[in-house]
Amino acid sequence: MAVHDRSRGHDLAALRDLNTSVVLGELRRESPQTVSRLAGTTGLSRPTVEALVEQLVARGWIAEAGIPTTGRAPGRPARRFRFRAEAGHVVGVDIGLRGIVLLLARLDGEIVARARHDIAPESTGAERIELLRGHLRRFLAGRGLGPHDVWSLGIGVPGMVGETGRIRSVIVPDWTDLDLARRLADDFPGTGRILVENDVNLAVLAEHWRGAARLADDVACVLLGPRISCGLMIDGRLHRGRRGGAGELGVLPQLGLEQVKKGFVWAGERLPGESSTGALARAVRAGEPGALDVLDRFLAGVAPAVAALVLALDPELVVLTGSLAAVGDPLASQLSTHLGPLTLHVPHIAVSTLGREGVALGAVRRALDAAEARLPERYGATRSGTNDA
Repeated sequence: MAVHDRSRGHDLAALRDLNTSVVLGELRRESPQTVSRLAGTTGLSRPTVEALVEQLVARGWIAEAGIPTTGRAPGRPARRFRFRAEAGHVVGVDIGLRGIVLLLARLDGEIVARARHDIAPESTGAERIELLRGHLRRFLAGRGLGPHDVWSLGIGVPGMVGETGRIRSVIVPDWTDLDLARRLADDFPGTGRILVENDVNLAVLAEHWRGAARLADDVACVLLGPRISCGLMIDGRLHRGRRGGAGELGVLPQLGLEQVKKGFVWAGERLPGESSTGALARAVRAGEPGALDVLDRFLAGVAPAVAALVLALDPELVVLTGSLAAVGDPLASQLSTHLGPLTLHVPHIAVSTLGREGVALGAVRRALDAAEARLPERYGATRSGTNDA
């Protein structure tokens, strides 16, 4: 009989946890809400919702929202509750060949802090990791946070990333077969908190979340600049391929992209701290004939690779990202002209407006997805009084 009672108690506790997760998830989806509305949307009884709301308020997961000043009905207004997005944070990182971009976001995706640091292109792989460690530590400390306050950390890196998270390319020196998440595990202890992904894959996530692809589900995000690559989304989901190599156009010699990149040279005036690609984009916007010729030759060389991608995927949208996105709308129109003779049809082409933060923003989105999947686990950790992730 005692065994049966313990089993029944365990079942009741599991049911309470499930109901709590349902209420919490509904408030994450839409806030604020009244108890009555929560009862209707969750299918739970009003007394059950009332009890769960009080528990969640006491544990810091939700808070009472203010009463709107307009449209109030006579009488005592109903209490409204919101999910406390500030209860946790995620970090998105873009570590490229020349810089590190850091974004700190609340659990609702609002970016609350950002930073960018330059990296010397000749830095070794080990030096880059130490730079990342130091910048992350200072970035969090400057906001009064520590590693335990970060629910998930998304990191975008140049090159292919395998299904186990190992970097499988040689774009960054010394990073071939590197497990970056494991190298950073001592800084952010806890299984599954660090997520490493190809930078262009994260760029397409960012475009779908807050960029040019918000209304499209079949998207090719093409990186144009000193490096040429592509991230793919099919039916609203990132398509990595079996081994993480989907969209790696640059590895096929027959496409001639290496030769195209060698001809991508602009010797015009550069402002202090400006890259050659940035200088070219500025010159194109200013209408300099030489810059327009360089860009046109580059896009003519890239067009066969993009055409092959369009014919294989038939996307509803192609988003152009990378350093050349600073050219703006003329980039899309010129590429469309070169694609016309090569494809059955030219899809809609848009130019990213996310700038240097695109990859890091995609890393934030990836980290938020991971944090949301572990929300019941975090709820249990808070309930038992521990901060472990």
